[in-house]
Amino acid sequence: MTLRCYQMTYSKKLNNRGETRYAGHTMTTSLLLPGAAALARIPALSKEAKVRLAWMDHYRKTKNAALTCRYFGVSRETFYEWKRRYDPFHLESLEEKSRRPKRTRQWEVSRTEEFRILRLRKQHIRYGKMKLAVLYQAAYGSPISSWKIQRVIERRGLYYHPAKTEKLREKRKHNQAKKRITELKKEQRTGFLVALDTVVRYWMGTKRYILTGIDTHSKIAFARMYTSKHSKHAADFLKRLYYLFDHKIENITRDNGSEFCGTFDEALHTLKIQGYFSRVKTPTDNPVDERFNRTLNDEFIAMGNMTADCEVFNKRLTDWLVEYNFKRPHQALGYETPVEYHYKNQKVSPMYPSSTGI
Repeated sequence: MTLRCYQMTYSKKLNNRGETRYAGHTMTTSLLLPGAAALARIPALSKEAKVRLAWMDHYRKTKNAALTCRYFGVSRETFYEWKRRYDPFHLESLEEKSRRPKRTRQWEVSRTEEFRILRLRKQHIRYGKMKLAVLYQAAYGSPISSWKIQRVIERRGLYYHPAKTEKLREKRKHNQAKKRITELKKEQRTGFLVALDTVVRYWMGTKRYILTGIDTHSKIAFARMYTSKHSKHAADFLKRLYYLFDHKIENITRDNGSEFCGTFDEALHTLKIQGYFSRVKTPTDNPVDERFNRTLNDEFIAMGNMTADCEVFNKRLTDWLVEYNFKRPHQALGYETPVEYHYKNQKVSPMYPSSTGI
């Protein structure tokens, strides 16, 4: 809402005696409309404050708080709280107030304590705060909390590897922001949740990585060998898997490996797939793919199919995946094959055997 302050201006032509006959010069007079100055001082309100102002306008017209609450879908407690704060001459009263505590924790380390902690830390840069607390009491005869020592170390940046410590701190922040698979409410349909994992295998002194993926509902699976676990390979695997499932993958769960970051995250964003992480050191968060990894090892790799040549291995693996998805009965599916179970329980676009040979 934009309010303008209007001004009326008119001119008179005056002579030397103040008369209005032409005399060669002009006087301009301006009048400010009543109330315009007050309107000009109206602040710019946030979106939330404008909504609350609409509450107050509706209440002013109806004189009925219950009707206003029902109309805007707010509780009476919330409405009356803002009504109590509302000042029609100061619309900024409808803005949220700062929630910062009136009394915040102050720096409780004295200058003497800080100086002593700094000296001990520089002498024992690799010691932790608990050990430094013991040394402090032994050296100065007075106890000190490990919390104070930690605060001084953080404030001064006294670390053996400052850059490495900062990198670990940023990594912890990133890990805290990860969406965990425990947050996802499972739904029983093909493509709703596909689980990924990486299997490492050594052959004749060569290290190889096998990426595996399986639909947690139908048990339709896919796997492929790569020379490294770079995120570009994980992204390539995801795109092949996406094609296999006829572009119908809604959610992905994976572990916290580096291959499932970077380029892989970009691919998730491009394909509009939601990504979730399993909890650290919790294989039970990904039981379906863990079981598939065991089947892959027992029924394919251990049967003499292992080789470091990715082209040869993937060709053999494709033939085995066709058997796994189309011919092998699964106990968890009532001894139906994954594709049979898929067609029987869900109507989506057909998946052809050739799709496994991407």
